Amino acid sequence: MSESDEISIGERLRFYRQGRKKTQAVVAGLAGVSEDYVSQIERGLKTPTIGMLHKFARILGVQVSVLLGEPEFEQNGTIHPVASELNRRMMSFGRPGDGEDVDLAGLRRRVDAAWGIWQTSESRFTEGAEVFPTLLSDVQVAARSFRAVGEAEERREAARLASDMYFLLRTFAKRIGRTDLSLLAADRGIAAAYETDDPLRIAGAHWNLAHILIAQNEAEAAEETAVHAIEELKPHLESGGDWVSMSGALWLVASVASVRQGDAWAARDRLRQHALPAAESVGEGNVLWTVFGPTNVLLHAMSVEMEAGESAEGLTIADRIDVTSSPSLERQTTFYLELARLHEQRRDDAAVLLHLMSAEGTGPEDLRYNVLARDLVRGLLRRARPSMAPQVRALARRVGVVAA
Repeated sequence: MSESDEISIGERLRFYRQGRKKTQAVVAGLAGVSEDYVSQIERGLKTPTIGMLHKFARILGVQVSVLLGEPEFEQNGTIHPVASELNRRMMSFGRPGDGEDVDLAGLRRRVDAAWGIWQTSESRFTEGAEVFPTLLSDVQVAARSFRAVGEAEERREAARLASDMYFLLRTFAKRIGRTDLSLLAADRGIAAAYETDDPLRIAGAHWNLAHILIAQNEAEAAEETAVHAIEELKPHLESGGDWVSMSGALWLVASVASVRQGDAWAARDRLRQHALPAAESVGEGNVLWTVFGPTNVLLHAMSVEMEAGESAEGLTIADRIDVTSSPSLERQTTFYLELARLHEQRRDDAAVLLHLMSAEGTGPEDLRYNVLARDLVRGLLRRARPSMAPQVRALARRVGVVAA
């Protein structure tokens, strides 16, 4: 059994650091971490947080996707092969339609079912790949139909379907490492949302866009996007319900944007002053598949502490979270992965393994397609004590980090 040919994040960091003629000490100083920490990342003994990757990317003048190696992964099969097919279909926009053969009610059931797969299936990548391409084409046909006088409501429903489909593709493409496709889907989602004349969907489209802007190291732009959308929602907040939930979801994005810009205190303030009161007001929900509620606020609070390097506080918050109350398996899987990262910060490899296996239980395919999760497994493989080694090797084999 040997490690796969996949290049690790640490190896990429070392390659670009040396290419920019920067020492580990210089990079560490600019990033605000120790030289030993950078050394451990480069040797595959530690996995950086997303926030730290953003810092390294800015210091070295490269995109985060370059350090993650996303373009290359599709070629060797680590990125889901359906990505290219989705890209092709998005570029074709679907054939022109006159609306006669478009079943809007049927499409609504299919789009909702596709979201159900994504949020609740342990095989969501495999099942989604079987459904998403054809559904995307059919939704795009519907969006180009119903242009005649008297078809305004049908046109708006087709736009709602397109908006919801692009929301789904944004998160799917991001999870399989195609941030370029994710950004395209988010942009299409914005355009479709405005055609619905629905302020809630428009806000949801900006929520989606802000997420992928953060992933592309554009935290400041993401913050501006989220804050602008929050302002646009203010006239509707007295109605409560979904309006408050969407505003709260946007505050979560704004908090992530803050911590990615190095301002953990602003992130904490946004969670405490805005997101948490909204969540307590509306309870657990899933408006436009944002999974907003008290559980998600706590998950973000834990993430903020992880990004800030406050592992003890992050673990204290984690003890308050019953992740099984979340309607999304993706959020549950993310919780376990972030717990693993918190324990890695504390050099507790037994806990890292435990939570990686929990993540595998709720999202086995996530570990195969999540670059940082794979790096966690790879680091554990290199550090594992003999008593843990068999379990670690078995996990590494299942997620494709090692080749038989």
